[in-house]
Amino acid sequence: MKNLQKLSVLTLAAATLAACSPFAGPTGVDYKSAQRGNPLEVPPDLTRISNDGRYNIPGSASATAYDAQREAGRKSGATALDNVGDVQIKREGNQRWLVVARTPQQLWDPVKTFWEDNGFVLAMEDRRVGVMETDWAENRAKIPLDPIRRTIGKALDSLYSTGELDRFRTRLESNAAGGTNVYVSHRGMEEVLRGRDKEQSTWQQRANDPALEDEMLRRLMMSLGVSKERADAMLSSSKAGAAPANTVSYATNTGALQLNEDFDRAWRRVGLSLDRTGFTVEDRDRAAGTYYVRYVPYETGKQEQPGFLGRLFKRKAPEAKPVRYRVVVQSQGATSVVGVLTESGQQANPIDRDRILKVLAEDLKRI
Repeated sequence: MKNLQKLSVLTLAAATLAACSPFAGPTGVDYKSAQRGNPLEVPPDLTRISNDGRYNIPGSASATAYDAQREAGRKSGATALDNVGDVQIKREGNQRWLVVARTPQQLWDPVKTFWEDNGFVLAMEDRRVGVMETDWAENRAKIPLDPIRRTIGKALDSLYSTGELDRFRTRLESNAAGGTNVYVSHRGMEEVLRGRDKEQSTWQQRANDPALEDEMLRRLMMSLGVSKERADAMLSSSKAGAAPANTVSYATNTGALQLNEDFDRAWRRVGLSLDRTGFTVEDRDRAAGTYYVRYVPYETGKQEQPGFLGRLFKRKAPEAKPVRYRVVVQSQGATSVVGVLTESGQQANPIDRDRILKVLAEDLKRI
């Protein structure tokens, strides 16, 4: 009781200060609240994958291969390309990624350190397929540093919440030149309060934020040796252009998506879309055009949790069982088709197939 009284007095004093101070707060990105070894609670959308230390991606970087790749980039009219040292940023439509003249093996530890240094806990690492994913974390920069928080924030900072969580997936994919394409994708959740007194809450997905992806690419460039000024310039020079219109359509007669683009671009876009929409790529075979994925459907109506006090003592919800599929990208001349098969390679149930393709189509239209 005495502690509550002290807290009330302290809060009242801080509120008094607020009355005579203008409201101001920081802007930007700050995920340092996600301490190592103490990940935030995971919204119930994906089960975790155990760490896999296997990694065997062939290829090695060479000066000759790097120069050839850079020259090919200059000649390509469909992309915007800039580089510093062995780091380049490349863009097609609304999609941006890094091209680094190092092997995935050489980049794995530096990229892992980058996420940890930026305040994240890695919830999943799979060297075999070159994918790592952060745990859910809160961007504390969105919380205004008002007088109340300045007064009691350091002691009770966990009482403040933005009601939003972010996680980032990084995919390292070897390229033909012996280097690595590095893709960063964002996923977001937001907390929605319900009930007469807002006593219950549910986590629901929110739209992917390209600005956060760009910021993380910029920071990653800097961690790989690019100066801040040069990273800013490289990112600015690769401003996303408008995505081609009407590039995605659904063919009811074949039960597949049709993309008006060649295989290379379709493969990249489908890979990024899988990252953004909650699928976990367990393996991939580019020669066969196949992503082996797992997915846990997100049920927004069944994820209710108590209000603030209840969340202090919350119990973890049962995890949904993942289902595995094959997402297949096939070339048809200047166009490509995307289909869905079961884990064993059979035709997927039409309901499941249509649900998955609808999710992919909605995201592909934005990139």
